[in-house]
Amino acid sequence: MPYTRIALAAGKPESWLRAISHSLQQALEESFEVPAGDCFQVFQQCGAGELVFDREYLATAGARSADFTLFHITAGRARSTACKRAFFARLAERLAASPGLRQQDIMVVITTTGLEDWSFGNGKSALPECDS
Repeated sequence: MPYTRIALAAGKPESWLRAISHSLQQALEESFEVPAGDCFQVFQQCGAGELVFDREYLATAGARSADFTLFHITAGRARSTACKRAFFARLAERLAASPGLRQQDIMVVITTTGLEDWSFGNGKSALPECDS
């Protein structure tokens, strides 16, 4: 049950956002142990001065460009290091293919939470109550 906030510079066409959404969802399902259809994403398009990043920090494959895109994924349960590495690689591959995002411009941060931190509606916790 991941929830992803995608921050990028404002001004990209809707087709670009759809391609990012689709590529992200495919990568999650293929390599991050996410079931089909478990899709919760929010795009945050930032105006001038609202997306601040270092173009060179740990940029081993070249400097970041104005297309820098930050994916903050809040995941329910923790995944193994191998799973995360496979996901990072698959996401970069998918985004390079569509919409054509350079791999240097992709940053991912994963945070994990417990069921008690989620409500999917109706004022109910995702963590089932115990009868005691």
